[in-house]
Amino acid sequence: MSTGDRGLSAPVLVTRNARPGHPLGPKRVWLVPEYGSVNTTQSEKVRTGRGFFAALDQSGGSTPKALAEYGVERDRYSSDTEMFDLVHAMRTRVLTSPAFDGSRVLAAILFEQTMERDVAGAPTARYLWDEKNVVPFLKVDKGLAPEQDGVQLMKPIDTLDDLLERAQRHQIFGTKMRSVINDADEAGISALVDQQFEYASRILAAGLVPIIEPEVSIASPDKEQAETLLHGAITSRVEALPQGATVMLKITIPTRPGLYGDLASDPRVLRVVALSGGYSRDEACARLARDPTLIASFSRALLEGLTENQTDEQFNAQLESSIEQIYQASVHKQPATP
Repeated sequence: MSTGDRGLSAPVLVTRNARPGHPLGPKRVWLVPEYGSVNTTQSEKVRTGRGFFAALDQSGGSTPKALAEYGVERDRYSSDTEMFDLVHAMRTRVLTSPAFDGSRVLAAILFEQTMERDVAGAPTARYLWDEKNVVPFLKVDKGLAPEQDGVQLMKPIDTLDDLLERAQRHQIFGTKMRSVINDADEAGISALVDQQFEYASRILAAGLVPIIEPEVSIASPDKEQAETLLHGAITSRVEALPQGATVMLKITIPTRPGLYGDLASDPRVLRVVALSGGYSRDEACARLARDPTLIASFSRALLEGLTENQTDEQFNAQLESSIEQIYQASVHKQPATP
């Protein structure tokens, strides 16, 4: 692992056997000795790599739907423990597939429980980087608050400090947190972006790179106007970032292609990625290909077509097709129409 971008101490290799009972078990892992350090190899891959992000961060609320689409119905589990075991088996099948590697998938966003579990005998984040060359991110938000002023802020992230400490132990590179914009309400959008950047400052201080995800609902009657307001609000907060700070953005594919181009080229923004937002994979990829500056960070659209009862050959072939389609839409852009 590289030393940090900000000149702090190099990571130290330790053997977990020296700490009996540690939740990561007897494994040799890198520990970052202090906050403020970012893996420069991973940072460069995220900033300049050709490919896309895999969002595998379905939480408790969205997991039943994800499992149902995978062919696992509610009668297969009777507790959260059983549900999360089943979804981890699904994610493990994706992550260990020969179709899934860092040649096209730059990074993967994980759910907290996925971070705490193993894949192929290794902690998930370490497996992603060491075996697949995929940069690990972690979803840190706790879901959405009720709508107010046309937006849904995040619920308070009251366990953030503990979560960031555990993320550092697991060598997570960055975080992701989502809020939702339903209407073009300037006050609501401003409050939402303020909340995102307030949490982002704490995440930056912990040496992780925050992905700010203010999703504009594709069902919003004023989607384009909301996106214009959002762009302005984000720009003002990015301009106020302290020297050396970098954030990422995850946004709905905008109605006007290229809307976020100026932010994508800002050195304080590591990358701008796009969510599929409820579009089918075909439609999301078609829209993405028309935007010159965005790469994908798809969740449901990535997993579309995968089912539990497929043979490994069928599963891997479907995942290969999906990854290639999303990769092409992320790196090969259609010429702008006059």
